[in-house]
Amino acid sequence: MPLKILASCSMVYWLNLLAAAIAFALAAAIGKVLIPMMHRLHFGATIYEKGPKWQEKKNGTPLMGGFMFIIAAPLSIAICYAVWQGMVRDVTLAPDRTGLQRLLAGVMFAILNAVIGFIDDFIKGVKHQNLGLRAKQKMVMQLCLTAAFMYVLFMLGDTSTAISFPFIGKLELGILYYPLMILYLIFLTNAVNLTDGVDGLCGTVTVVFCVSYLMIFSSMGLHEYSLFASALAGGCMGFLVWNLNPAKIFMGDTGSMFLGGAVCAMGFITHEHLLLALVGIIYVCEALSVVLQVISFKTTGKRIFKMSPIHHHFEMCGFSEYKIVITFSAVGLICGIIANVIYNVYLK
Repeated sequence: MPLKILASCSMVYWLNLLAAAIAFALAAAIGKVLIPMMHRLHFGATIYEKGPKWQEKKNGTPLMGGFMFIIAAPLSIAICYAVWQGMVRDVTLAPDRTGLQRLLAGVMFAILNAVIGFIDDFIKGVKHQNLGLRAKQKMVMQLCLTAAFMYVLFMLGDTSTAISFPFIGKLELGILYYPLMILYLIFLTNAVNLTDGVDGLCGTVTVVFCVSYLMIFSSMGLHEYSLFASALAGGCMGFLVWNLNPAKIFMGDTGSMFLGGAVCAMGFITHEHLLLALVGIIYVCEALSVVLQVISFKTTGKRIFKMSPIHHHFEMCGFSEYKIVITFSAVGLICGIIANVIYNVYLK
């Protein structure tokens, strides 16, 4: 391997560790200030009346803990990107302009999704209306935002309209690609949002997702996005200091929508759409459990699960919150390993 490539890989490896460490420290420190602030503002959660009865004790737990990683991750990325540029003396090892633009597009997509979540949380926390934004309102906002994100990526050179199938090849979709991918990204964004229902679950599953994609980004040479994955993983771990059971604060829709946008941006930038579903298998299963439950109830009057999303089904089967977090994260890790093997053996 050429010495320049070795030098570049070594540099980015240490920058990834630095990004995770900075984001972790910032997020954990922000929590120390944010939790008392949310208590003073009486900005607490209203637990859904039809949920598990034992969840009612969580009424009043502060919302908007997602601000911990929403602030920490972008700041960490900015610091480490500046360090990267400052350390490089050989222009061939420097980050390129297009990579930076794609990184900014992904970060902004996540932040603007967080804005949608913030509006939802504001309605829930301040007006104490548990359902928040209406489904149609949220869908219109997400359609506009996701279409804009797709357009930006197109302008930055992602003009392919094909989907890769491992072991088979590529399927060219033409103009149909764009509406399908917009719906796909909206589905996954909301799937991440649905995963936030047990203390520590969404944050831990997202850490596993980020680690899996960090390996994929390293294999693909997408070093700017490896910083994104590292910083987000560190930020989520800093948040988990305050969110593991018993949670002192919830990420709220502000946080889960940010994570949904970040997950979609990271997965979509690789243009390996099916790998995104595999690495994010927990998110997909959470969303599908809701879809299947609704279809079953409306068509047969019977429920498939004791309650959806599926993490509540396991709760009602007697699983502790810790057991759910560990089990779901283990499944996500296994699928992330499989995705890395598929990419490196069959798609690379």
